[in-house]
Amino acid sequence: MVMLKDKLKKEHGAMARAKAVRSGARKLNLVAASIRGKAAAVALTQLRFEKRRIAKEVKKVLQAAVANAENNHGLDVDRLYVAEAWVGRAFVMKRMHTRGRGKSAGIEKPFSNLTIVVRERAEAEKTESKKPDAKASEPKQEKPVKEKTKTSAKAAKAGA
Repeated sequence: MVMLKDKLKKEHGAMARAKAVRSGARKLNLVAASIRGKAAAVALTQLRFEKRRIAKEVKKVLQAAVANAENNHGLDVDRLYVAEAWVGRAFVMKRMHTRGRGKSAGIEKPFSNLTIVVRERAEAEKTESKKPDAKASEPKQEKPVKEKTKTSAKAAKAGA
C-alpha cells in the first residue's frame, strides 16, 4: 500500500479506508459507484439524501478522505472530486438459525472494505468544461414557415 500513498502525494490526492463495513460488497458498490467522478461536495449531498442504510458509512469515509486531503496534504476542498471508490469483500460471520424438527439453517453476515480516493482538479480541466460551444453562441436562423392558403388546401384534396 506504500506505493498507492506515494502515488497520491505526486498526484495531489488523499485516501480514506473503512474496514469491516457491515454490508455485502455488491450492495456497497452500488452506492460507491453513484459517487465516482463527482465533486466531493456534490457527492456528500447525494449521500445525505440516499435511501440506502449503508450510505451513512460511505459518507463518513468520504468526509474522512476530504479531511485527510485538507489537513495532511494541504489541498483545496472546493476543487476535490472522487477519483476512485472501490469495494472489496472482507470476512463473513457465520451464524445458525434453528429450524423445526431439530434442524438448523445457516446465516451468513458479510462484511466489506471500502476505499475512497479524492484528488484535486486541475484549473485547466475546470475552465475547459465551462467554455460555451461556438455553435451555441451563434443565433439560430429560423426557416420561413409557409402559410397554407385555401387554394393549396383545395389542390391537395383534388390531387388525393
